[in-house]
Amino acid sequence: MSQNRKFEITDARGGAAFAVRVVTKSEVSEIIGTQEDGALRVRLIASPAGDPAANQELVQLLADQLQVPTSKIEIVAGANGRDKMISVEGITTADLEARFGGFKTAE
Repeated sequence: MSQNRKFEITDARGGAAFAVRVVTKSEVSEIIGTQEDGALRVRLIASPAGDPAANQELVQLLADQLQVPTSKIEIVAGANGRDKMISVEGITTADLEARFGGFKTAE
């Protein structure tokens, strides 16, 4: 994904979409903040970032945080890399901002 593009939570048909930057080989799975480009920064235990296990771990972490079933979350772009675009069905941008708005910009 382009370094110059500013990522923001956007409305998508039937839900919302947002960018995620995955950091792997962590001791715990957690959301650690947002980047300057607006992407949500997430640490995962699984490695590498494009591995199916890491993608499954990411979806589960987001589902738990957003309190939605994993079936409502889809990696719509970047499944094989560290930068991903996530779509969440049945949720609004306001819901996402309420859940993720408290995270600080990650260093």
